[in-house]
Amino acid sequence: MGMSDEEEAVYEDLNNLKNQLKADKECKVVLIGDIMMDCYIHGYANNLNSRAPVPVLRETMREEDVGAAAHVGRGLKSMGLQSHLFGVVGDDRAGLNILQLLDEEDVSTSGISIIEGRTTTVKTRLLATRESLVSDEQLLLRWDVEDDDPVAEEASVSLYDLAIEEISDADVVILSDYGQGVVNDAGAERAIKAAKKNNVQIIADPKLTGLHRTHGVNWILFQSQGLELMRRRLGVSTGSEAAMKLIETHGWNHLVVLSGEAGVTIYSKNEDVVHAPCTLDDLRQMIGLIDAAAVAIAVAISKNLSVRNTALLANAACECILGAHQTESFVLSREDLIDRIGEMSWNLQVSKR
Repeated sequence: MGMSDEEEAVYEDLNNLKNQLKADKECKVVLIGDIMMDCYIHGYANNLNSRAPVPVLRETMREEDVGAAAHVGRGLKSMGLQSHLFGVVGDDRAGLNILQLLDEEDVSTSGISIIEGRTTTVKTRLLATRESLVSDEQLLLRWDVEDDDPVAEEASVSLYDLAIEEISDADVVILSDYGQGVVNDAGAERAIKAAKKNNVQIIADPKLTGLHRTHGVNWILFQSQGLELMRRRLGVSTGSEAAMKLIETHGWNHLVVLSGEAGVTIYSKNEDVVHAPCTLDDLRQMIGLIDAAAVAIAVAISKNLSVRNTALLANAACECILGAHQTESFVLSREDLIDRIGEMSWNLQVSKR
């Protein structure tokens, strides 16, 4: 049984994407967002505590890695894009470690401000399995260390002054909002205005409470849970209705919805809805999913891809994350993406023989 016309078109698109990814192209990305450290503690949880009904974790391994906007910056660099990262860290051990890790991977840190007395955000996850019985780890607990105070106005204004200087000759701007204060109302308004003045496309990963500062953004990233919550708030019956209402209200061009096992859907102001289904049978985890999608869309903009091919590329990037065993040390790279797209096209061809 051969492929249908639609499957044949997808097969050709995937092969074209693979070839385009192999070709280098200069692309400058200005990335503004929250920077944090992710810590992962692995171990065995074989017993319960004698004084409380909680598991006792026997630690076997501990890892640290950069997270949030810093993770996006590493992904951009690994994809061959020129990343200019702007954010803040504290003058503590975590902040200095983040700078060191980024420097080691040749990710520019000149736009990162070190703020005296500020606590760098650290998100720690405890992951455990039952020794000799269960192979897959489960999340036992996550605890966050963060600074509740907003970034000081003087530091914020200075950060955006520097970022806007870089936007003048950039190809893409990314606003990575994790609710830690770097992406604020005044700064986002300035960055979006500068990007539009210079005809630079903008990608935003907003908090649902920060949608008001994304007006006029080209590409918005949501996870499916976020769209469902907005559907309820808007009082409409379907996710599609909610998506189109959000696009109209906020002046977005595209809303990219990441749905894990259901794939990637792109709703657009002036184009038909495009959906790329997930092709994985075994989904292992979702940490870093939205960061990978942001990187993929930046690549799509640099290659001037259609919305259809952008959906395919973003879905392939998400599959790299969904299929990874240990995303804490996993950075989306061009080689990973090319391999994943090649596997997707091969599976499509084999399934129709």
